[in-house]
Amino acid sequence: MPRIGLDDVHRFAVPSDPALRPDGGAVAYTLTSADLEADENRAEVWLAAPGAEPRRLARGSAPRWSPDGRTLAFLRPVDGKPQLHLLPMDGGEPYALTRAPLGAGPARWSPDGTRLAYAGPAAPEPDPRGTRPAGSGLAGEEPDPNAPVVIDRLDYKADGAGLLRGITTHLFVVDVASGESTQVTEGDFHAGEPSWSPDGTRLAFAADLNADRDLRPGGAAYTVPASGGEPERLTGPDLLCGGVWWLGERLVAAAQKGGPVGHVRLFELGPGGAAEIGTGLDRNVMTGHPGYPGAAPALLGGDLVFCARDGGCSHLYRIPGGELATKIVPEEVSVAGASTAGGGVAYVAATPHSAGEIFLLEPGETAARRLTGHALAGADLYVPERRTFTAPDGTLVEGFVWRDENAATPGPLLLDVHGGPHNAWAPVLDNFRVYRQILAARGWTVLAINPRASDGYGEAFYTAAVGAWGLADTQDFLAAVDTLIAEGVADPERLAVTGYSYGGYMTCWLTATTDRFKAAVSGGPVTDLTSMSGTSDMGLLLKAYECPGDLAAQSPLTHVDEVTAPTLLLHGESDDRCPVGQSEQWFAALRERGVPVRLVRYPGASHLFQGGGRPSHRYDYNERMIAWLEQWVSGSRS
Repeated sequence: MPRIGLDDVHRFAVPSDPALRPDGGAVAYTLTSADLEADENRAEVWLAAPGAEPRRLARGSAPRWSPDGRTLAFLRPVDGKPQLHLLPMDGGEPYALTRAPLGAGPARWSPDGTRLAYAGPAAPEPDPRGTRPAGSGLAGEEPDPNAPVVIDRLDYKADGAGLLRGITTHLFVVDVASGESTQVTEGDFHAGEPSWSPDGTRLAFAADLNADRDLRPGGAAYTVPASGGEPERLTGPDLLCGGVWWLGERLVAAAQKGGPVGHVRLFELGPGGAAEIGTGLDRNVMTGHPGYPGAAPALLGGDLVFCARDGGCSHLYRIPGGELATKIVPEEVSVAGASTAGGGVAYVAATPHSAGEIFLLEPGETAARRLTGHALAGADLYVPERRTFTAPDGTLVEGFVWRDENAATPGPLLLDVHGGPHNAWAPVLDNFRVYRQILAARGWTVLAINPRASDGYGEAFYTAAVGAWGLADTQDFLAAVDTLIAEGVADPERLAVTGYSYGGYMTCWLTATTDRFKAAVSGGPVTDLTSMSGTSDMGLLLKAYECPGDLAAQSPLTHVDEVTAPTLLLHGESDDRCPVGQSEQWFAALRERGVPVRLVRYPGASHLFQGGGRPSHRYDYNERMIAWLEQWVSGSRS
């Protein structure tokens, strides 16, 4: 069978956002693939069921079943704005339900199926001085992109959206019969995804309504009448709430205790306040965000089902009444979306052989069945080996190794560093990082480490690098590299390092504080924490909570004079999380010192362009990385 090549970057089709039909008999989901002609990602709604081939239903995304299972709501762009559409499942064409000026969001059906709620963009509030709206456009309309932008707060931009220009996210309710839409919340804040009360009279959501929220990160659970009104706060300042869901009669929230750095936990909200739900796990609850796979909590029968990260993988757990959580998925899968209905649970999971498939765990069964086959047909894959390494202070650090067992040794090694720093590598196929498979086929060893600060190894491990970026975790990386050198796998004269986001930071840090690496590829890096804290959309969070103390001591730029490794910098021009100026500073410093360096800027690309950006950019990123490593480490110099 053929090995994966660069062209396979465009062949991946990855499912997401599964929705199990109320009777448990079929799963609707979004399938995303590359449209090479348009150079964009194509989203389609598909249907999978036991014993049947998956089939395409419509162009669109985020499918949601009506309570009776006869209608599917989903999003589809109209004039560039996502609008809710309805598809009758007993026959007929999909039709648009909303005409929201700024677009709609994923639907939440009311219990009686007569209304849909969603969180979507709302036009700026009028300027209190009575002259212009805050977003410098006309009241009730999209802001003028050419008008001056007046900024009084730190939360004026967001990665992927850019300058917000006064646009906020609020709750809307749409009548299914008439299409009439009502804005339920309003004000200078962003409302999270809504959840209906069992009687359909109220919506629960998470939001930060504090006036100084740009200075002190917060978040609370609220409910509001579905017809509109004043939100009622349900949680106190000790919890930082990121989501809230009505699960039957239970109101469940996901929140952090005491601040924004630490594990997310589950709480049940009631008249007596918030009571933590015991899981018996020292693990981070994963509700699902781009780059951080997981799923919202749900009910399976009467049991709570949720996602938590363990050993790099996001797993599904079930809490039978009064008992501790038990894992209900295999070890070597990572869940990125789940849905329960009819006593069963459908989920999307990546595996060592696929970037994502739909699985269905039916009532009474202990093993899920795979309903789809979106893996690359006929591809011969290198499956990573799970390894444990010991740091000099005795800390155990887990990692994964991709290599061809028949490759000559010792050979070149690429150290691959994840972002976050509170993310984690998993031993599954990554549809973006095809360079791992290609390099392994060319005799390289690829080493991916989950160092201190990684998720999935307990809260003490998770917070071990707070205030000590680079200082706490360098030993973890070098210990793993040295182990593979001692085993005769890696050639100490042919070591390279790469990473994205925090991984880009560590790439620059390691080449500035050690002389071990002969080449580096740094993607979307942080190089100067001082400038980063004033230019990133999360700058204050970084400065006050992640890296408190001496920012210079934790900045690679402080040590840039020691860099000798030829460095390739890859950065999205519209990155507001780690702004492109971070790469510009590193590029200028290396260029001035005569170190071989190249900066590649991707127009219009946000921080997450690796996963959701243009297909041509993903291809280029992999192609340039491989060529740079082969040039400076393998010795071809072509």
